[in-house]
Amino acid sequence: MLSSVLAMAGFALAGAITPGPVNVLALRHGHGRAVAAFCYVLGASISYALIVWLMGQSGQWLLKQPELLRWAPRVCALYLLWLAWQLANAPGTDSRGTRESDPASLPSGPGGAFLQGIAIQSLNPKAWLVALSGIGMFVAPLAAQQLSLSGALLLFCTVSLLACLAGVGCWAALGHALTRWLNTPLRRQRLNQALAMVLVASVVSMLA
Repeated sequence: MLSSVLAMAGFALAGAITPGPVNVLALRHGHGRAVAAFCYVLGASISYALIVWLMGQSGQWLLKQPELLRWAPRVCALYLLWLAWQLANAPGTDSRGTRESDPASLPSGPGGAFLQGIAIQSLNPKAWLVALSGIGMFVAPLAAQQLSLSGALLLFCTVSLLACLAGVGCWAALGHALTRWLNTPLRRQRLNQALAMVLVASVVSMLA
């Protein structure tokens, strides 16, 4: 059992910490208010745990919906491109200052950041694919040998939640660590533009 949990944790952490749209925005939130950054990380992590649970309950049904599979990445792409545009055109003002200084795509309040974490994770095709892969690799074998299906799924959801908190949290911490370097409006604007380009690259790779 321990070896299965460790394998789950490694798989989930690898999926959570690799670069992607969720982590790019976590880095940007990390440069802002600490409470909002934490709420963003929490929202993205809870959303991913719910995705894992949903894939465990209805993964086969979702795979049989070709229209949903065809349009979901496009909706995500449009949202990410809008976020990239907002970031690229955001002023280089200090995001820890007034809320009006933040780009519209980055809510500075805890509630808005939490909801954005949920939204961008739920629209992230990578999250759904990683969750489905994990269900096949870990939940199904455990359900066949050691645990009930619901028990194995609950275990994987819990491990995925903790791994996502750690993985996305690392990117938010990196954003916070960059705060001292981002001490001029020009540098903050350059960071926004660089993150916008990374988001666009994520969209291109997602649709390729």
